[in-house]
Amino acid sequence: MLVNIHTHHPKPEERTLSIVGIHPYNTEAMTTDMLLLVNQQVASCHAVGEIGLDFVCSTDRKLQEQFFRAQLEIAQHAGKGVVIHCVKAFECVMKILSEYTLRFVIFHGFIGSTIQAKRAISKGYFLSFGERTFRSPKTIESLLITPTDRLFLETDDSTITIEEIYTRTAEILSIPEPILCGIINENFDTICG
Repeated sequence: MLVNIHTHHPKPEERTLSIVGIHPYNTEAMTTDMLLLVNQQVASCHAVGEIGLDFVCSTDRKLQEQFFRAQLEIAQHAGKGVVIHCVKAFECVMKILSEYTLRFVIFHGFIGSTIQAKRAISKGYFLSFGERTFRSPKTIESLLITPTDRLFLETDDSTITIEEIYTRTAEILSIPEPILCGIINENFDTICG
């Protein structure tokens, strides 16, 4: 069975994380009541997510940070991991994450530089790669330096299948696809166990 760590189109034949959280795009419409709902639902989920900071969208940055921190508190208190949305905000996200003790951290849809990848990996964080990886030589370099025990794959909101993501990633990493599948399943078991 293939792990699709983050998808907007879950399929019963894929292993994926159950998550609850407030995306940075949506923070302007959120209320503290919605944070209470996240807090109530977190016990039945693997992680809090997709949360983080997006400095490209028009949502107020201070408001994004306020909800990001509040959800990190929820995750820390519940002993859960987080799935991070990070766009043009890597330094700020890393600084904020350093203030919390979390079960695991996954940067989903990672498209950062090798320097950013190395920093995240040095903290024990996971990087998840998807369809956008294959469009960027910079991101392919980051994929190549990511240790397999810190690696996940995803479709996010893409129409490309997770099977294609695995096939293309296995080719780039020069790893037989069944071996890659086994490694990522082990990673999934590690964070969910």
